[in-house]
Amino acid sequence: MKKAVSFLITVYASVPVLLYLFPWILGHAIFAHLLRLPFFMDLSRPEDVLNHTCNFYLDTDEGVSVGVWHTLPANQWEKAVGKSPEWYQETLGDDHPVIIYLHGNVLSATGYHVLSLDYRGFGDSTGQPSEAGLTNDALYLYRWVKKQSKRSLVCLWGHSLGSGVATNTAVKIQEQGDVHDIAINISTHLFLQMYRFLPGFESLLWNILQRNDIVFANEKNLQTLTSPLLILHSEDDSVVPYHMGLKLYQISLQAHKRHSTEVQVEMISYSANLGFSHSSIYLDPNLSNVVR
Repeated sequence: MKKAVSFLITVYASVPVLLYLFPWILGHAIFAHLLRLPFFMDLSRPEDVLNHTCNFYLDTDEGVSVGVWHTLPANQWEKAVGKSPEWYQETLGDDHPVIIYLHGNVLSATGYHVLSLDYRGFGDSTGQPSEAGLTNDALYLYRWVKKQSKRSLVCLWGHSLGSGVATNTAVKIQEQGDVHDIAINISTHLFLQMYRFLPGFESLLWNILQRNDIVFANEKNLQTLTSPLLILHSEDDSVVPYHMGLKLYQISLQAHKRHSTEVQVEMISYSANLGFSHSSIYLDPNLSNVVR
């Protein structure tokens, strides 16, 4: 028993050392893109697991092709039977709002087109993930959608890693003077929480992240964003403390006050009794009313 405990302690203590010596490991831990789930699924055929959904690819960079799933609004599900990807693309101009890019079944029921993006290096998308690359993929998809949908409202919805991608993308869009909504479900990575209490680990962590060009600066981004914002956070989130969501909400409120904007900034909290934790807010039966 003592040997087993000593082994576990050694493994645990060796992780910060390994991260310092091999900083690329942290990038793989953050993105976790090598873990392809579900197993043995043909990602080019979403219709095998999700009706009224088609797959297409966008070349977001030289040598980078990313996969996108397009889920239709509920009132078009019957029309979609047997239709081609080109028909799906044409429907984006039907004045229905568009959400990029999470929980197709739930959000499409509210009358949204939902485009779910596999970043570079994820799913069957090519390339290697990086913060700049993921942001570029999301920005490319946003611009593509705006061309297809014309006057339709286009929202960014980020969950977990995607919250940083969403705010990064929104800042770039705002710099271009575009009008948009952002919906963000605040989360982070469990791996980082396991060592936060160790003296000096947080400084080491940020140093390694910067060496990997990984920041995902939600706080900095929200200090400048003046678009409508929705934050969803569960009080029993076992990965990201609830107070982190509250902090981002306060930062956004202060930014909008400083810029004298009247657009909506809202935070919806979910009681721990609901058991939504880190990844199950999409189970909220009232979510369709939340995102209207």
